[in-house]
Amino acid sequence: MPKSSVDFFCLLETLAHYKIDFIIVGGVGAILHGAPITTFDLDIVHSRHIDNVARLIEALESLDTIYRGQFGRIIKPDATALLGLGHHLFETKRGPLNVLGMIGKNRDYDRLFPYTVEMDLSGDLRVHTLDLKTLIAVKKETFRDKDRVSLMFLQELLKESSD
Repeated sequence: MPKSSVDFFCLLETLAHYKIDFIIVGGVGAILHGAPITTFDLDIVHSRHIDNVARLIEALESLDTIYRGQFGRIIKPDATALLGLGHHLFETKRGPLNVLGMIGKNRDYDRLFPYTVEMDLSGDLRVHTLDLKTLIAVKKETFRDKDRVSLMFLQELLKESSD
């Protein structure tokens, strides 16, 4: 089954509209830092505070969100599950969205937020993404096959930015 297309900007606009506290991680974070890579989903780490999760559920409902890979079953997001540390791999009407309770070595929203940078994607859309050093550190911690190429680009970008 081919991957569905993803409208990153629309997903981010929706999360911002609902005032979700989240951090962009993964491929989109690498792209925002200038890495010339391709990604097929949006990865975020969300604040697991109860009021944020309630707003996140509303945002996910507005995107007609269901869990991916459920073999024909339709399972919708659940607030109780989103309060935990797990990974939630969703399909939305705007494309794949991965909502992560933590990444790397037990790095949740509260532990990651001090290592973010705010980026202006348009006049009204400002988002937080991991800073370059932290994005590299997390990718080294997970070191999946798909991260090897982006890791090379990110390390080069870090080297260029410190020259």
